[in-house]
Amino acid sequence: MIRISEKTLNDLEFNTVLNHISELCNTDYGKIKAKKIVPFATKEELNIALQQVFEYKSSYLNDAKIPNHGFDTINKELQLLGIENTFLETSNLKKIVAISNTSNQLLIFFRKSKELYPVLHRTSEEVPYTKEIVTQIEIIVDKFGEIKDNASPLLLNLRKDINEIQGKLNGSFGRDLTRYNSFGYLDDIKESIVDNRRVLAVKAMYRRKVKGTIMGNSKTGSIVYIEPEATIQFSRVLSNLKYEEREEIVKILKDLTNKIRPYSELLNQYQEYLSDIDVIASKSKYAKKLNAVLPKISHNNELTLKDAYHPLLYLNNKSKGEKTHPQTISLDNNNRIIVISGPNAGGKSITLKTVGLLQIMFQSGMLVPVHEYSRIFVFNTVLTDIGDNQSIENHLSTYSYRLKNMNYFLKKCNDKTLFLIDEFGTGSDPELGGALAESFLEVFYERESFGIITTHYANLKMLANELPNMTNANMLFDARTLEPLFKLHLGEAGSSFTFEVAQKNGIPYSLINKAKKKVERGKIRFDKSIANLQKERSKLQKTTAELKAKEQKAAEEKERLDKINQRVQNKLESYQELYDSNQRMIYLGQKMNDISEKYFNNKRKRELIDEFMKIVQVENSKRKKITTKQRKVEKAKEKKVVKEVEKKVEVIRVKKKEEKKKEEKIEQAKPKITLKIGDRVRMIDGKSIGTIDMLEKGKAVVNYGIFTTNVSTDQLEFVERKK
Repeated sequence: MIRISEKTLNDLEFNTVLNHISELCNTDYGKIKAKKIVPFATKEELNIALQQVFEYKSSYLNDAKIPNHGFDTINKELQLLGIENTFLETSNLKKIVAISNTSNQLLIFFRKSKELYPVLHRTSEEVPYTKEIVTQIEIIVDKFGEIKDNASPLLLNLRKDINEIQGKLNGSFGRDLTRYNSFGYLDDIKESIVDNRRVLAVKAMYRRKVKGTIMGNSKTGSIVYIEPEATIQFSRVLSNLKYEEREEIVKILKDLTNKIRPYSELLNQYQEYLSDIDVIASKSKYAKKLNAVLPKISHNNELTLKDAYHPLLYLNNKSKGEKTHPQTISLDNNNRIIVISGPNAGGKSITLKTVGLLQIMFQSGMLVPVHEYSRIFVFNTVLTDIGDNQSIENHLSTYSYRLKNMNYFLKKCNDKTLFLIDEFGTGSDPELGGALAESFLEVFYERESFGIITTHYANLKMLANELPNMTNANMLFDARTLEPLFKLHLGEAGSSFTFEVAQKNGIPYSLINKAKKKVERGKIRFDKSIANLQKERSKLQKTTAELKAKEQKAAEEKERLDKINQRVQNKLESYQELYDSNQRMIYLGQKMNDISEKYFNNKRKRELIDEFMKIVQVENSKRKKITTKQRKVEKAKEKKVVKEVEKKVEVIRVKKKEEKKKEEKIEQAKPKITLKIGDRVRMIDGKSIGTIDMLEKGKAVVNYGIFTTNVSTDQLEFVERKK
């Protein structure tokens, strides 16, 4: 059984995470549920919750998008359904139709997408599917939320009578309006509505000229509102009919409510189901904001967080455009407890809180911002002692409170416990408090608990160095500037750099030297040794980084030179071939020139032909004779090359077709915007942007500044709207 205390959740600021998730919910009921999220009590429930969020998050990348799950809460409607002789109004019935349709739509979707979303489908199987609720309501209520005329024979007759009387009333009123207006008795507005009745706007001086009932007057008293005598009788009949209509509607609604009442439990189930989906969706949205993943669940007492980010710090820094440093930390049976030391403001507490908050988030069914190769073990208990917990109400000092907390730790600690303690042992005499803290730590170690503590106490660092399954660690600092690097280094204790930090902050050296004399020589030497080791390691890391950078640069330079050398070699070979070819052409040209000159002088054709044939034979002797078989082989090779090229071209064509289909799908999924005059647009696949000057029958005149053109609106792409 997994139990995480309220104190642990508060120490790790889990409520802030819940508020972020709540803000991402679509429904009010979902927001309430999100704020009540707690770690799951069993591993089975946790595993289902993690898979649900993982599947929902994966839907953002799938073509099969999960439908909308939004709904208005129906708590009031469910309450009314639970009371006999009550009835639901049409507005209440519309909400019930909406929640039923949304639930049914999701249930059908998960049935069809069983392979893509197996866990969400399994969750949905527990909710019954029925159209009966919607069918019963839609027989009576139309899509605008009005009772249909044919809901009952009596209602149909009443509405016919109402329409008839309304027509007579309007006709009578219209005649009086025309008559009194022609006499000049009416004001410019002519008529108005008072108590849902049409009245004439009569000028005050003519009020005795108009027969009827005075219904009121204007603020200034210049207009008197009179209902004409002829329409009063019709109004009375109309009021009686409308009263009877309302009575019949109430009767119909009571009957309909009684038919829906047996489905109260199912409607409540729909509301719970949709609100659960809303919480799952908001968790997946939060995971998307954090670039969170689902790490592997470890069953071998192993917690390995690789490139882990503190969610709240990450989002805060992201909003400011600042960098967040990830941490890598690991706990297992051979390394159960880590003691982190080093100066303040180096990131010790953040590292502690990162591990704790990610563990709590994971055990509450959330994806976490770590590398996908991380592994998380599910602890039965997570215990924390973080921050100054001085209690004024209980008259407890910080140290008293911490001792009370340590006593609670002793009761709960076992091999399935993760404890996180910040500034372990502080609040009392350093030697006595350190000794007591060491004793506590030995008990936690003997019980094989897992934990991380931060401390400045040398005895705790030494204990971590002596025990085989406990490790020292420190937050790296730049030894020269004493600036934190926000990186955890396992295997070494960290110096507090007490005197170095004091000197950097302008404390006089004489005062620092005086302080050094007051401290035991052994402690100073021990702390100085740690500080020197850290400085040396810092230098080594810098040297290693510089050497790696130089090695990489040399490799890149070698690769670049090899490429240049290859290009030069290729050019030299091509130039040599060109030179040889040119020399041959020059030689042949000279030969031809000599033969031509001889023939010019002696006109002997026979001699000319013999000389020419000799040249041809010499040149042919240099050429290799290709047999028919070799020619066939060459042709086969050429065909093979052509086929390979054709295959590659076909693959490229298929890829381009697929890309085009994807682009078309994306384009179709975009919401279509109705173009207006003044909108800035461009041709589809075009770059130039123009302004719409005129729109008419699917055609638009687009002004590009230098020229205008008449284009079909289908060929235009919306860019921005005129402000």
